Amino acid sequence: MPAVFVFLWSTGFIGAKFGLPFAEPLSFLAVRMAIVAVLLILIALAFKAPWPKDLPSVFHVAVAGLLVQGAYLGGVFASIDAGLSAGLSALIVGLQPALTACVVGPLLNERVTLRQWLGVLLGFVGVVLVVADRIEIGAGAWTGISFAAIGLLGITAGTLYQKRFCADMDLRSGSAIQFSVTCLAMTGLAFALESRDIQWTGEFIFSVAWLVVVLSLGAVTLLYILIKRGAAAKVASLFYLVPPVTALMAFFLFDERLGAQELIGMGIVVAGVALVTREKA
Repeated sequence: MPAVFVFLWSTGFIGAKFGLPFAEPLSFLAVRMAIVAVLLILIALAFKAPWPKDLPSVFHVAVAGLLVQGAYLGGVFASIDAGLSAGLSALIVGLQPALTACVVGPLLNERVTLRQWLGVLLGFVGVVLVVADRIEIGAGAWTGISFAAIGLLGITAGTLYQKRFCADMDLRSGSAIQFSVTCLAMTGLAFALESRDIQWTGEFIFSVAWLVVVLSLGAVTLLYILIKRGAAAKVASLFYLVPPVTALMAFFLFDERLGAQELIGMGIVVAGVALVTREKA
């Protein structure tokens, strides 16, 4: 399950690269969230999934969704649209395991061992090696960096919040609520900040379809299952694998260079994740 999650999550950057030239980021996400919300509502109703029993439960589910779906995806898409290189954006968001390890103890009473701290450090070093040659900071890069930082804080806070307050959430009805709330937020922001001009090309439709089915229905469901079953620091460490896997995909799909430095970085990332996730004998 972790390997499948990493593969599916990594395809999100590829899907965004296909679709962003044809729509502004918030409008893109509003369309994606609307489709996913409708599908999940139909699925929840068809399978008679239980819904949250009270308003506080609905509130917690909605907050987790706004953080994981809204802040993270909105931040990443906006950073790329603002001109930040994919490498630097991936590097900033790749800080999530380190940030999670720093706060997971006080918030969730999870103990992060010295071996896991070493794994967090190795993972970050590996990510830097993988994306170092792709980092290009232009004149207006600080806007993109700010958006990427919002994405980092969103995915970190969202995974912790999900584990702390939404452990018993039904994936069908809970996800329907989360995507519906995020759709409303993205739509409101798109009307306030963007022209909402979308070019319905074949590439854009394929990108939306891929992100809806593979990412929103597949990878996000796996993420919530992993959060529910595993320690937060261990789940977060999987995100270190995303930039290397994305680099491999870009090598085959877009003929992007992949040299010895990147391959060494990937090996270090895998070693770091192994240290964080390995159980004691």
